[in-house]
Amino acid sequence: MKKNPFNFTVKEMIECGVHFGHRQNRWNPKMRQYIYGSKNGVHIIDLQQSAQMLARAASILKDVASRNGRILFVGTKRQGTDIIAEHAIRCGQNYVNHRWLGGMLTNWGTVSNSIKTLREYETTLEDEASKEKMTKKELIELSRKHQKLERVLGGIRNMGGMPDIVFILDTIQESLAVREAQKLGIPVVAIVDTNAPLDGIDYVIPGNDDARKAIELYCRVLSDAILAGIEEGMINSGVDFGASESPEGLIAAEAGTVRGGKAKQNKDKAGKEERKPASEPSATKPEKQGTEEVEVTKKQPNKKPAATKTAAKKADTKSAK
Repeated sequence: MKKNPFNFTVKEMIECGVHFGHRQNRWNPKMRQYIYGSKNGVHIIDLQQSAQMLARAASILKDVASRNGRILFVGTKRQGTDIIAEHAIRCGQNYVNHRWLGGMLTNWGTVSNSIKTLREYETTLEDEASKEKMTKKELIELSRKHQKLERVLGGIRNMGGMPDIVFILDTIQESLAVREAQKLGIPVVAIVDTNAPLDGIDYVIPGNDDARKAIELYCRVLSDAILAGIEEGMINSGVDFGASESPEGLIAAEAGTVRGGKAKQNKDKAGKEERKPASEPSATKPEKQGTEEVEVTKKQPNKKPAATKTAAKKADTKSAK
């Protein structure tokens, strides 16, 4: 079976369970056009349409990425939180995978202030002098506040403004995100199951939104498309890639610049600490050598008087004879 430009096939979608919908008594009539049939009381999604719409959505995200646009991944389902974060970080985009706060888009000013507070907590926890001034109870409370903000806002801390497009995993669970994006006129790409509404969705991808393998497939295809768009945008702007360079590698390098700088400082400190013990033995050795020399010089004067006494005795015996 031939693969499309985004490297997935209908067979692969079947293996991942993309075609499984919900039970017939839980369906949404608006999804009728995307349902192929039913089996054992479960709706089966038409994968021919799903494959075309997934490729179309990937093409849209690739175009946004090539223009250096911001893309937000949203998925707070327990089985997909780590997958959403992994692939969003992989392609250098932003994500929300813990809980969608009301007003996360429509009240961006307040969210920005919360992000500033998160950074202040981090600087305080990294500063040893500040930590020493705090009591154990205050330090624990500050760590808890930092962890809470990190879970909710850690994925969007570097977004810096409104996203250009939003990818949503489950439109029922993330209905608030759909409404906020619709209110602000932000395009929405969403995985829509047979029980979900189509309101506010600009680019529909009919498919199973509960299976972990299916979520992995969606995120892989879309993140690959975003990386291809970033590469295309860099090439158009005149960036010359080396033999081993790729957009994914450059994104990982940029993400690690701050961590790399801190690691270098820690390494320099460790190197200085290692050099200090090495210099101590060299400083003590001359002292030991000096003491040995002093002892030798002390013993030598003690031997000379003994030699003179024996010489005097011999002279007295000769004179007596």
